[in-house]
Amino acid sequence: MYSIATQSADETFNLGETLGAWLQPGDIITLNGDLGAGKTCLASGVGRGLHIESRVKSPTFALINEYEGKIPLYHMDAYRLDGPSEVNDLGLEEYFYGTGAVLVEWAQNIIDFLPEQRLDIFIDKDPIEEDTRNIRLVPHGIRYEQLAGELIAHVRTGN
Repeated sequence: MYSIATQSADETFNLGETLGAWLQPGDIITLNGDLGAGKTCLASGVGRGLHIESRVKSPTFALINEYEGKIPLYHMDAYRLDGPSEVNDLGLEEYFYGTGAVLVEWAQNIIDFLPEQRLDIFIDKDPIEEDTRNIRLVPHGIRYEQLAGELIAHVRTGN
């Protein structure tokens, strides 16, 4: 597990932008945290890193937003999913094993359907500093171990 703190929404966005620039087809990233934690802020940064021209926003009511950029981005929101039958109807395998990268907000609601290899990102509001976010990266698999390590090293060195 890797940890980092961002001190503002801009820093959280920039972290996402760096991550987005490094994503490859087939990458799966989960975004976990309470309402207002910064999941969509980080996702917007990922969109910028993938050269997506439109604003990446939460797909709460659409469930899945698709964006075209350097590679396709499939941004999912599992907040409103209620049970396996709804998940099965989405055809997640086509996204998980497709030609783009996948971001899943509220991933804990579909944890049994997620591929084993992925990068889980947990974002928590700091209890004292209002704009600070404590971010934990939990890689599952060699690709994600490398990605998390490079991301943390990049942020710490400022390169």
